[in-house]
Amino acid sequence: MFDLAFTIDAQDTTTPLTLPIDRAVIAGWTGRDPVARDKHIAELEAIGVARPASTPIYYRVAARRLTAADSIEVSGSETSGEVEFVLIGWQGRIFVGVGSDHTDRKVESYSVTVSKQVCDKPIAPVLWELEDVAGHWDAMILRSFAWIDGARVLYQEGTLDAMLPVGELIQRGFGGARLPDGCAMFGGTFAAIGGIRPASRFEFELEDPVLKRSIGHGYDVIELPVLG
Repeated sequence: MFDLAFTIDAQDTTTPLTLPIDRAVIAGWTGRDPVARDKHIAELEAIGVARPASTPIYYRVAARRLTAADSIEVSGSETSGEVEFVLIGWQGRIFVGVGSDHTDRKVESYSVTVSKQVCDKPIAPVLWELEDVAGHWDAMILRSFAWIDGARVLYQEGTLDAMLPVGELIQRGFGGARLPDGCAMFGGTFAAIGGIRPASRFEFELEDPVLKRSIGHGYDVIELPVLG
């Protein structure tokens, strides 16, 4: 277990809150459209990525992989980020945030589970209460930008109505209506516009168009040499 410091944005007030995190989960294949999901599985199989054992699937990673730092270090040039909403359970409450499931794509080709463990998982330092956004959850927007060859490009964008509802995602992963205390779960992502590719910097955000606010974060990607 380790502590992460956040600010809780409750619309009219902000409150600092340090949360002890002892479990991190990356939920994959969380799309609502089974036809689109199966098509994407087939596309990945064609490039050597194994079919998931179940859909959705819940990968465990070390909790200490979560970070609010403004840079991460990775091995080589074959990693990339992907924006995801994040749910954190604490004392019967569920907080909503946004993070990046930064993944080593070369490792992913032979083990998705290992690829999830290889890279740090950046997360924005601001959270919302789930109850404040539950009524308009499907309207919220995930978006990311990648810095590629010196240019900032739109990398991903989509609304949460394309993902499994929160209640179903928690029920299928944990067998109940509550997210366990101290558990941070990444909830799925969208296809990359123009295809998956590395970037020198990755920025991501969760926009609430109803309450007219957003939370986001960005980080530089520092590549370490691979010497054999």
